[in-house]
Amino acid sequence: METKANYVLIGAFTIIISLFLLLFALWAAKYSSEKSWQEYLVIFNEPVTGLSEGSSVQYNGISVGTVERLSLAPDDPRRVRALLRVQAKAPVKTDTRAKMSMTGITGSPIIQLTGGNPGSPRLADVDQREIPVIQTEPSALQNIADTANRLVARMDQLLSEENVERVASTLENIEALTGSIADQREDLRALIVNARESSEQLEQTLATTNRAMTDFDRELVQKLPGLVAKLDSTLTELDSAAAGANGIINENRAAIGSFANDGLAQLGPTLGELRALVRDLRRISDRLDNNPTGYLLGRDAPKEFEPE
Repeated sequence: METKANYVLIGAFTIIISLFLLLFALWAAKYSSEKSWQEYLVIFNEPVTGLSEGSSVQYNGISVGTVERLSLAPDDPRRVRALLRVQAKAPVKTDTRAKMSMTGITGSPIIQLTGGNPGSPRLADVDQREIPVIQTEPSALQNIADTANRLVARMDQLLSEENVERVASTLENIEALTGSIADQREDLRALIVNARESSEQLEQTLATTNRAMTDFDRELVQKLPGLVAKLDSTLTELDSAAAGANGIINENRAAIGSFANDGLAQLGPTLGELRALVRDLRRISDRLDNNPTGYLLGRDAPKEFEPE
């Protein structure tokens, strides 16, 4: 009995150890698998039509992971949250950007990661949140859709009822103008003939003016040496006259200085005496006009007798 009991204990112990080793191996494999992958969160501000869980995640065209889960943002249903499962060795940097892309013209949508400066730090080392968030940028599909929407809106505005009526009115005005021009065909023909004649006359006038200017230029060129010679002679004479005047001034500098110092100093009293003389002569003239006899004889004029 004891031998059989030992066998049971050994068997049970062996089974327990085997289960423990199996569980440990599974845990180690899962831990190793988890360590080789990194989760990232991408929040799109645009529809992600065609994108689904399991879609590929590429980094510059190379597959580095998959989309693990898609959901709407709880605070804003216009935004879409995409949980990515990316290889841990993928160089996801702080300046890496995510956008929607297509694997081909008819391919399924994927998430494309771009950018990532070699000098930038890894996003997982900087972002301390539980799941690091990769920033997004507008995709080519979104740009095309936005451009198409703007074009449709502009076309709708261009082809509005008001613009259609304006175009119709413009066409009617053009048709009326064409009819009016057709009615005045003879007047237009005469106008064209007059314009042609005026053009010919203008051409003749320009030719005559050109010949006159050519003759004038030729005469001016012929006379120019004589004019230059006369101008040179005149300048020489002026230079000689200036030199003579300068010599005269230099020769009489002492006399001119004496006149400026002494003569001008005496000129003031002389002018004062002349002014007094003129005043006396004016007074004598006035007395001669009033009583010449009395002034010349030195007595007053006799008074006339007035009878009482």
